[in-house]
Amino acid sequence: MSVVGFDIGNENCVIAVSRQRGIDVLLNEESQRETPAVICFGEKQRFLGSAGAASATMNPRSTISQVKRLIGRNYGDPDVQKDLETLPFETSPALDGSILVHVKYLGETHTFTPVQIMAMLFAHLRDVAEKNLGAPFSDCVIGIPSYFTDLQRRLYSNAAAIAGLKPLRLMHDCTATALSYGIYKADVSNKGPIYVAFVDIGHCDTQVSIVSFQPGHMSIMSHTFDSDLGGRDFDELLFSHFVAEFKKNYDIDVNSNVKASIRLRAACEKLKNVLSANLEAPLNIECLMDEKDVKGFIKREEFEKLAAGLLERISVPCTRALADAGLTVGRIHSVELVGSGSRIPAITRLLASVFKKEPSRKLNASECVARGCALQCAMLSPDFRVREYEVQDSSPFSIGFSSDAGPISLGSNNVLFPKGQHIPSTKVLSFHRNSLFHLEAFYTNLDDLPPGMSSKIGCFTIGPVQGSNNSNSNARIKVRVQLNLNGIVTVESATLVEDNVDEQIPTRDATHSNTENMETEFVDSSHSKCDVSRKVRSTRRIDIPVSEHIYGGMTKAELSEAQQRELQLAQMDKNMEQAKNEKNALESYVYEMRNKLFNTYRSFASDQEREGIFSSLQQTEEWLYEDGDDETESAYASKLDDLKKLVDPVINRYEDEEARAQAKKHLLKRISDYRNSGDSISPHVRASILEECDRAEQWLTETSQQQELLPKNTDPLLWSSEIRTREDDFDKTCQRILGQPVSSHTHSGDSEEPNHHNSSDNHS
Repeated sequence: MSVVGFDIGNENCVIAVSRQRGIDVLLNEESQRETPAVICFGEKQRFLGSAGAASATMNPRSTISQVKRLIGRNYGDPDVQKDLETLPFETSPALDGSILVHVKYLGETHTFTPVQIMAMLFAHLRDVAEKNLGAPFSDCVIGIPSYFTDLQRRLYSNAAAIAGLKPLRLMHDCTATALSYGIYKADVSNKGPIYVAFVDIGHCDTQVSIVSFQPGHMSIMSHTFDSDLGGRDFDELLFSHFVAEFKKNYDIDVNSNVKASIRLRAACEKLKNVLSANLEAPLNIECLMDEKDVKGFIKREEFEKLAAGLLERISVPCTRALADAGLTVGRIHSVELVGSGSRIPAITRLLASVFKKEPSRKLNASECVARGCALQCAMLSPDFRVREYEVQDSSPFSIGFSSDAGPISLGSNNVLFPKGQHIPSTKVLSFHRNSLFHLEAFYTNLDDLPPGMSSKIGCFTIGPVQGSNNSNSNARIKVRVQLNLNGIVTVESATLVEDNVDEQIPTRDATHSNTENMETEFVDSSHSKCDVSRKVRSTRRIDIPVSEHIYGGMTKAELSEAQQRELQLAQMDKNMEQAKNEKNALESYVYEMRNKLFNTYRSFASDQEREGIFSSLQQTEEWLYEDGDDETESAYASKLDDLKKLVDPVINRYEDEEARAQAKKHLLKRISDYRNSGDSISPHVRASILEECDRAEQWLTETSQQQELLPKNTDPLLWSSEIRTREDDFDKTCQRILGQPVSSHTHSGDSEEPNHHNSSDNHS
């Protein structure tokens, strides 16, 4: 039994699995621990992950990457437009303002949403995991950035559902990192919490969290971020630097050539990594564009000057995280630095100056999120026993609610779930209503949200209210609102509660009227002790339907349609892979048989057979590279079957020659075993055994002599199967003579001595 955690990065993905012996990171089909987050659409099939990355340079316009940045975003957002300028694929706005992706596929233009593209990536990662695990699964935990809004979290869940996954939790990246750090930390004492700052600098974003650790417990004290600052921004600085340099030195405009831009960006990323370990680094690219080879050079000092503005921005979420947690730098026990973009030496120096201590790198920078997610999945799974460890996460945003009558206030600023609220968390709201009404959920502070994100979350319709007495002023509706484990706002339920006051009942009678759902109210009466009575108030509860409309979200019909489309695309990919495998098998067979007919099988085929087979092999090869270049699986399988009908007789002769020799050897040994059966049997029985041995040996000698007279290129007169059958008959006869039950034996190993224990009465 295994449970899985996914870290879906902007550039690469990591899959971790929690097994009984611990946490492992799974390898993809290329034996790599990281899988590129790339989907490439070929002419007739999709190439996912590593295969998609390999095809990106040849087919850039139909290669989708960095789709994580597009989930739940608005096409008109300036930050989105800035991202789209660096991406080669075609996009357009949808009717609701979201993003549509257009690719050439199956000879026509297809349109997909970022959620559908993300679902394709999830499906590929699921396939990688299932091949490693050897079994299907659905339960998982998925890492997400803390700055994801309610809509983005819902769309991530939708993408996972389209791919056939069932996320037990969407877990903040830094929370997952903190779990993989804290659950193994042995130096936490009962004297008080220790505070650790986690700084995650990824490919496209920077996230910072302050976490409190106590024995068996961790609590997130603050989440801060810069959603547009990551390793790729440093790559882009180098890219812009060399674009200008090459334009000056080589008179080429790299920005005008998509393939050249992709190659230069990849080279700049490698150059950045080299500068992390060296003071200077060269850049050389052959035939970048216009058949020109280019060379460049940069020192680390020059690179850090170019990146000065980006480096300053990294300190902003760090200081904000400390402020939100209400801590000073001196109370931070350690700073853990992770993420693919965290290896730049200048970043380490900057963080050391902010936190007044050297950042630590105890965790695997690329795998810690996936490992934490796998751990959390094991903790949530009923199939695993994990030691008690509480993970208390918090909301990075303040969430408010309003009704038709106006904002709902439970305190200051009309906030229902304040920033830093522990999740999951539930609030119960009471309304004096007797008809349908609406609740609006929204973020109360736009400054907390990433730039360009809407403050609106969704509208929840409560009603219609049935069974309500419009004249009953005691009717109230209780609405249960939850900020769930995924950080998603939901209205769990709505209940109509009606208090109905019945007529006065004498106390002695009323005492027998109490039921579980009755509330009793005593009424003061000083006129007569015997007239003491009370009113019985019954409470009636009626469930009220709740419907939700999430702004920008998917409907159930859209989700179902997307699932069907993904299944169709997956089946088409499977058919193409099977056709390619059959084609490769046919091609390999042609080359292999042509070679073996000249060598291994030469003496086992007649001249006429060789000519016919060679002719068929040549025709098949020509067909493969002409009309059969793009055929179905069944067409290739049919061609292969036709060739095997011609070649199999030759192969059978070759293989049976060796098998015949082994079968003869085995039969002769069996004959020898019976001849040497010992003196414990009667002379009469021994004579019968020797007679059978002579008869079997004579048959083998005569048939073998006849076989040796035949040429090898004709079908054998004596097949190995006949010898094995003759041996079985011989053995049964001998056992019957000995009065023993027939025992089965194999022909592949040495035979056992016949059983000679035999009472004289059996043959008297």
